[in-house]
Amino acid sequence: MLVRSALLASALLLSTIVAAQTNPARPDLRQGAFFTEAEGAKALQEYGQMHHDKASWEKRAALIRQGILDGMGLQKMPAFAPLKPMRHSLRTMNGYTVENVAFESVPGFFVTGNLYRPVGMKGKTAAILCPHGHTPKQDARFVEQTQQRCATMARMGAVVFVYDMIGYGDSKQCDHKMPEALKLQTLNSIRALDFLTSLPEVDANRVAVSGESGGGTQTFLLAALDQRVKVVVPVVMVSAHFFGGCVCESGMPIHVRPTHQTNNTEIAALAAPRPLLLVSDGKDWTKNTPDVEFPYIRNIYRYYKAEDRVENVHLPTEGHDYGPSKREAAYRFLAKHLKLDLNRVLKDNKIDESPNTLLSPTELSVFNAEHPRPASAVTGDDAVLSLLK
Repeated sequence: MLVRSALLASALLLSTIVAAQTNPARPDLRQGAFFTEAEGAKALQEYGQMHHDKASWEKRAALIRQGILDGMGLQKMPAFAPLKPMRHSLRTMNGYTVENVAFESVPGFFVTGNLYRPVGMKGKTAAILCPHGHTPKQDARFVEQTQQRCATMARMGAVVFVYDMIGYGDSKQCDHKMPEALKLQTLNSIRALDFLTSLPEVDANRVAVSGESGGGTQTFLLAALDQRVKVVVPVVMVSAHFFGGCVCESGMPIHVRPTHQTNNTEIAALAAPRPLLLVSDGKDWTKNTPDVEFPYIRNIYRYYKAEDRVENVHLPTEGHDYGPSKREAAYRFLAKHLKLDLNRVLKDNKIDESPNTLLSPTELSVFNAEHPRPASAVTGDDAVLSLLK
């Protein structure tokens, strides 16, 4: 029943997102299904004519990367708050632990999430940052597919941190669709990476990021801007014709600049030559990935002689989620490139998630009567926006 409910919720959300189209009031934005599939493929072909080797690609890559920063108003990074994480409610499970965590990104705004750690590991361990996608109830950190991947990745030997989108879970200081949601979530991702790499057991040279849908957007944006990310796994998101259906993905002009235009395929390609796995399916905007987006990105990896570091797992009969087949693809890729122990989660050579324990939202919540949100937290869209100036 839990799986069926999640699938129905995903289908409902997907139909809402697909309906998102161009914004006539903002010609500098590319939102939702801005292009048809054919138009997206044609645009990508045109972008491909602007580079032919590593040097010409890196010139365009620098332009795209700067365009992301400029479009978000991040020509200069704001001052981050000191990293003083709150951690509580440590629970020991079968092969991993879970605890509830909060810390400030910009002063007055708190990032909230859960930290999963392997049991019985010695020495430095790999780390995986897990942004999540959208759900109708804004409870995505707590749903089955999120808990399953975090627990399994921890059992494989990684330290894992999953954190809320703004307006989701414990992050209720502003609305999810506040005007600069994209900027704030990107800053939160950078600060989440700061937190993860600050942990003494984490090997900073073995850090990955993986999320689905809107979390996939956060995945490739963070990888584009932060070289500390060494392995990149965006799930059901990289598309030449779809630009993200929420303001938290496409509400600021990162695709259209005075100097150039681009799309999410090229932004994902900024990961090159780091290991990159595109997970796609047949029932959303990633249905053309094997024929359109993946060949384009693989050609860029060819410039670095790194074609063996980019892969596409395409599931033509599946839909828009981070379900078992997609998780298995991610586990195997992450194990390979982060040097994790896949045998810790195999049974009869198949991924076994049965040892994982699904916890309730109450158990996973950071802020409660015993651990209230700090009084220094700023609330309201306008007040939070003022923190980003």
